[in-house]
Amino acid sequence: MSPAPLRLLSRPIGQSSPWLPWSLPVLLLAWLAAQHVDMALARGLFHWQGDAWSLKRSLLLENGLHRGGRLLGQAAWTGVLVATLLRWRSPSSRTWTRPAARLLLSVLASVACVAALKAVTHMDCPWDLAGLGGDRAFIGLFETRPASLGPAACFPAAHAAGGFAWVALYFFFLHTAPRWRHAGLAVGLLAGALFGLAQQLRGAHFLSHDVASLMVCWTIACAVEAVGARSPVEAHA
Repeated sequence: MSPAPLRLLSRPIGQSSPWLPWSLPVLLLAWLAAQHVDMALARGLFHWQGDAWSLKRSLLLENGLHRGGRLLGQAAWTGVLVATLLRWRSPSSRTWTRPAARLLLSVLASVACVAALKAVTHMDCPWDLAGLGGDRAFIGLFETRPASLGPAACFPAAHAAGGFAWVALYFFFLHTAPRWRHAGLAVGLLAGALFGLAQQLRGAHFLSHDVASLMVCWTIACAVEAVGARSPVEAHA
């Protein structure tokens, strides 16, 4: 590996971008703030659609951004995997194949972690709640859920996580083409925000659900970078 990438790998995770150490606390504060506007925002969207989730079966939102967005994310992940495997044994490609492997791990771990959290948090979607088209009372994240309500799986937002998981592109480009790192971050943020907004318009999620997904995805991306980019194998590649 050339001296420049070696110097990059030896830096603390926040040295090349001073805002990095502050990003997780800011996201935590954003999640706490979002909870205070969740219900008001959802009610506003519900009322705007005629006191019904009229966009729930929207061709654009359900088929395009929800189903199509999921397929696009899966195709992108598979494409990166195939490209990485094809070039893995080439010494000249190690400057990008190892960061690509961490990107793949980060995206996969982010989506899996959000799915696991959905299975244990048991929070309802807006469309399930009384006053928003459903008949269930709102139960907070840390409140005891009555057994009579049955299971729920709406927190964090899985579809938004499918976009936000790609914030790990920041670290991929940090090692392969540093000037593109913020563009990579923007791709993940915009994809997650678009997917999240589509689901909010359908009544599937609150704003805080999306912010929580971003927080999970960014935490995992930082963790994978902190561990993987400083491994002995990476340092001596």
